[in-house]
Amino acid sequence: MQQFSNQEIAEIRSRIDQIHDMLAKGGGDEAVRSAIPAFALDEPQPRLIDQLSLSIQLRRMRKSHFGAAVQMTGATWDMMLDLMLANANGRTLSASDLATGAGVPLSSGLRMIAAIEAAGFAKRSIDERDRRRTIVRLTEAGAEKMASYFEKIGTTMRGGYSRAA
Repeated sequence: MQQFSNQEIAEIRSRIDQIHDMLAKGGGDEAVRSAIPAFALDEPQPRLIDQLSLSIQLRRMRKSHFGAAVQMTGATWDMMLDLMLANANGRTLSASDLATGAGVPLSSGLRMIAAIEAAGFAKRSIDERDRRRTIVRLTEAGAEKMASYFEKIGTTMRGGYSRAA
């Protein structure tokens, strides 16, 4: 399996941000429609308050979806995104790749990886080619959880927004 360079990770993160922005301009699923503001379909340039509201609602949806086992925010969420993309592309990431990609020191990254692993979403193993490196991969449960989250977001965005009365 091929590994991502730091430059590739930065490009991937940029693409994910672009996709997230595109999804934010779509519609909504019945379960979460009323929680997402209606600006995206009506206004070509949403107001800052609407963008903030959408961001908060997406964060709440993520918290609800993943539960309290591990806080899926900030650098931890960035690591999960990097792991999912690596998984989808048949690549592997080392613990140091994940920390670098998330913009945190290795010591902090290792704590975050331990939390992700404790939640059952990832597993660590020794790199067979370089036994000094630790490879981190999503578990099947982690990949399924990530896929179902993005399916939920996609369904939400395609379904249209409901208007709060």
